[in-house]
Amino acid sequence: MNESSAAAQLTALMASRRSIRNFTPQPVADDLVRAVLAAACHAPSAHNKQPWRFAVLRDPADKDRLARALGDRLRADRLKDGDDPRDVDIDVTRSHTRITGAPVAIVVCLTLEDMDVYPDERRRRAERRMAVQSVAMAGHGLLLAAHAHGLGACWLCAPLFAPEVISQALDLPPDWEPQGLVLLGWSAAPGKARDRKPVEAVARFV
Repeated sequence: MNESSAAAQLTALMASRRSIRNFTPQPVADDLVRAVLAAACHAPSAHNKQPWRFAVLRDPADKDRLARALGDRLRADRLKDGDDPRDVDIDVTRSHTRITGAPVAIVVCLTLEDMDVYPDERRRRAERRMAVQSVAMAGHGLLLAAHAHGLGACWLCAPLFAPEVISQALDLPPDWEPQGLVLLGWSAAPGKARDRKPVEAVARFV
């Protein structure tokens, strides 16, 4: 494969990826899940510390426990905002259905265990941001790898609103901080194509 064809294939893969929220009941083989995670672990990371951790949920009871915990927090937050309880119930039910309907749910976590430690707050904040960026790049690699294997996947940001709730529900190690939730499985329907801003709108060449 020459360089131009490899670049074209990569661009096509990235452009054709969709966020998939509905899956068939067909299970995903353990080897396939491991292959997707292995690809994600090739992401670049600050100091090569690889601060990503993955909690892989396959058991329906585990996914239900996670979905209920997130749903309880979502309901409490929305009701506190004064939203209509009927709308809140619809939202909570939709969230629960999505999470439990995925054959695999992967909680993508951050750990600062191996990151550098500084005496001042400015550099501590910067070090944490580098770790967050590293985990996000691993998450993107996970989504692309899933797509390359023919799987559907979707990144959910809900864990950012309730990291402690997830940690408690799943009894995660103390240093694992949930950052995102990836739903993984075989697509029940194609995802929607989304418009992308042109390079001219997002880049400035200086």
